[in-house]
Amino acid sequence: MKLPILIDLDGVLRLDKEPAPHIEDFFDYLNKSKRKACILSNSTLSTANDVRAFFEFNGIHTNIPILTAAEAAAMYARSRYRRVAVYCSDHIKTLFNGMLDYEHPQAIIIGDYGKKWDFATMNEIFKKVHDGAEIIAMHKKRYWKTAADGKLLDVGPFVVAIEYAAKKTSTIIGKPSPLYFSSALSLLGHDLSKRFLMFGDDLETDIKAAQDLGGISIYINSGKSLPSNENIITPNYEVKDLLEAIELLENNEEIS
Repeated sequence: MKLPILIDLDGVLRLDKEPAPHIEDFFDYLNKSKRKACILSNSTLSTANDVRAFFEFNGIHTNIPILTAAEAAAMYARSRYRRVAVYCSDHIKTLFNGMLDYEHPQAIIIGDYGKKWDFATMNEIFKKVHDGAEIIAMHKKRYWKTAADGKLLDVGPFVVAIEYAAKKTSTIIGKPSPLYFSSALSLLGHDLSKRFLMFGDDLETDIKAAQDLGGISIYINSGKSLPSNENIITPNYEVKDLLEAIELLENNEEIS
């Protein structure tokens, strides 16, 4: 049986907001080889429909399942709670319709809240958590970048502040959390007790995270070179683009 493939979106299938070179060849190969695959995005601003719309806008058609961190958080919440308070963009908040409760939430879901963060919001969340609500973070990335603003604080620093103040630990949903990998594999009828492949461009959240779970990692260089330091994370395989990825999948017995 061919191993299922998890594929990171940004840095692998999408580069600088454009489809990666050879993406159509890659999707065509996955379809013809009947390989099970799932596209992963750590985004807390997008849904699978948003990602698919990006592909369609660029004339790329695929039926591969897509899972964003936001949707994985909604799946997790619906499996465990009846009432949640959600702090993220209004677009993503709709994923939690029917269970939103800001008076007596069982859990606080934290995603990308952009520039809406302020003392009042932080203190509101802190009081809810201190009163018993659990903390669910869509991911815990430290910062991100935009062309307009440069470096911006991401979700992580705000989650850590709430954890510290309330003396509680959050549940992380997005990569590198095993919960995210498990959710994606479950969409493919697979589970973490079996081997899988992970295509990614981030050594920590893609490569090491997959290896820690028994997965086989394929690092997509995408024109970048692996950083040089004494604590280097070593991928199982490295390719420069999706065309080389196809060749690897076709010719390597361990993963073919």
